[in-house]
Amino acid sequence: MSEEAGRFTIQLEQEEDYAFRVKFDLKKADDILMDEPPPLGERNGPNASRLLAAAAANCLSASLMYCLARDEVPAHSVHTEATCTLVRNAKKHLRVGRLDVRITADDRLLASRRKERCLTLFEDFCVVTASLRQGIPVGVELFDQAGELLHRSE
Repeated sequence: MSEEAGRFTIQLEQEEDYAFRVKFDLKKADDILMDEPPPLGERNGPNASRLLAAAAANCLSASLMYCLARDEVPAHSVHTEATCTLVRNAKKHLRVGRLDVRITADDRLLASRRKERCLTLFEDFCVVTASLRQGIPVGVELFDQAGELLHRSE
């Protein structure tokens, strides 16, 4: 796969205060509203930390299901819970300090003949969790309305 083949773009539009409408590049995907908790926002939607936890939990669950069952995944066979622990760093800035994911798979899924092999592999195939564990370079650019670059970091 080329680098460009795995690229996608989403868009955020600020609605009011700290609430943003997230628009995905998928025809049938509904927009979601993200919002910060008080005192900044009104918690009318998940914030970025909650979506990060959801992304990791979803990715791990899907990776496990694919490894065990491929295209014949029994419905309601997995329940996943993600707990995100926020901490303050040395500069007193809030950071995601730890993410714990608990997956409960039912016996139909765990009856797979590939179970032993999957238990050692499924985490490696979760794009989100594997990326988080290694750290992700994030480039940031800030422009004004005229299109002038005000800030760039990498």
